[in-house]
Amino acid sequence: MYYLGIDVGGMSIKGGLIDEKGNILFKESVPTKPERDYKDIIADMATLCETLIKKENLDKQEIKGIGVGIPGTIDVEKGVIVYANNINFKKVPIEKELSKYFSCPIHIGNDANVAAFGELKFGTGKGVRDLILITLGTGIGTGIIVDNKIILGKGGAGGEGGHIGFIYNGRKCSCGKNGCWEAYASASALIKMTEKSISKNPEGLLAELARQEGKVSGKTAFIAEKNGDKEAKRIVSNYIKYVSDGIISLVNIFRPDLVLIGGGISNEGDALMKRIQRRVNRFSYGGNINPKITVKKALLMNDAGILGAAALCL
Repeated sequence: MYYLGIDVGGMSIKGGLIDEKGNILFKESVPTKPERDYKDIIADMATLCETLIKKENLDKQEIKGIGVGIPGTIDVEKGVIVYANNINFKKVPIEKELSKYFSCPIHIGNDANVAAFGELKFGTGKGVRDLILITLGTGIGTGIIVDNKIILGKGGAGGEGGHIGFIYNGRKCSCGKNGCWEAYASASALIKMTEKSISKNPEGLLAELARQEGKVSGKTAFIAEKNGDKEAKRIVSNYIKYVSDGIISLVNIFRPDLVLIGGGISNEGDALMKRIQRRVNRFSYGGNINPKITVKKALLMNDAGILGAAALCL
């Protein structure tokens, strides 16, 4: 049996043809061009699906389902994208529109939720019942799985862990409010902390690494820390505290079997995961008395959205 998984982002629409075991047979992508009318974007999604079907020499009737992951508020019961701030989608009946091109079942979900579901079915979370996936990127995406089910909230607007109140009247967040966790623990926040330090010490190791890379990235402070730079150690230490303390809030509510970290920052690997895990277990409610939390790197990375979207159809 074959399924299609579509991962819609602000820059690109990625698609994959997947079998029932979670193997990606083919992948393709097209630019999103988010300023366009939603019908044009959906038409490109349909064309992408047709391209993937042709690559395996299949007929449309052989596709058992299409899953779509999209950032924003998704009403999965009505099949409607209520709001996506980085794409021109507002109250878009996407399931109805895609059904004009395909007769198979179509399912949609928030991209972070879908990625978490992909990890549950095919990734690091395989075999557990409760997990939280935290993606550290431009913002913070959180997908929360409880008893093998995605936590959606009323109208699909729940699960936005990146916007929990973290510090009262703190840093400005991209959502327009102040003090969100995202404003402190996203990769963007780490870059801003590094840039601020470089502006104060333009001759330091951080500045030198930034010149070598041609930019400040999420890796800059970690590389400098490994080279013994004291300022980088301070930045990374604070950043790990910010990431961990937000996770602690989620852990105190859900106490999952597993916390997964995704996004480019997760490439720091086990060393970073263990530092986060130690702080989470030390400072979460009950400390060493309550069940310990395991923190691991997400496995599927850039394929999580495609696989998770397809898994909605299984």
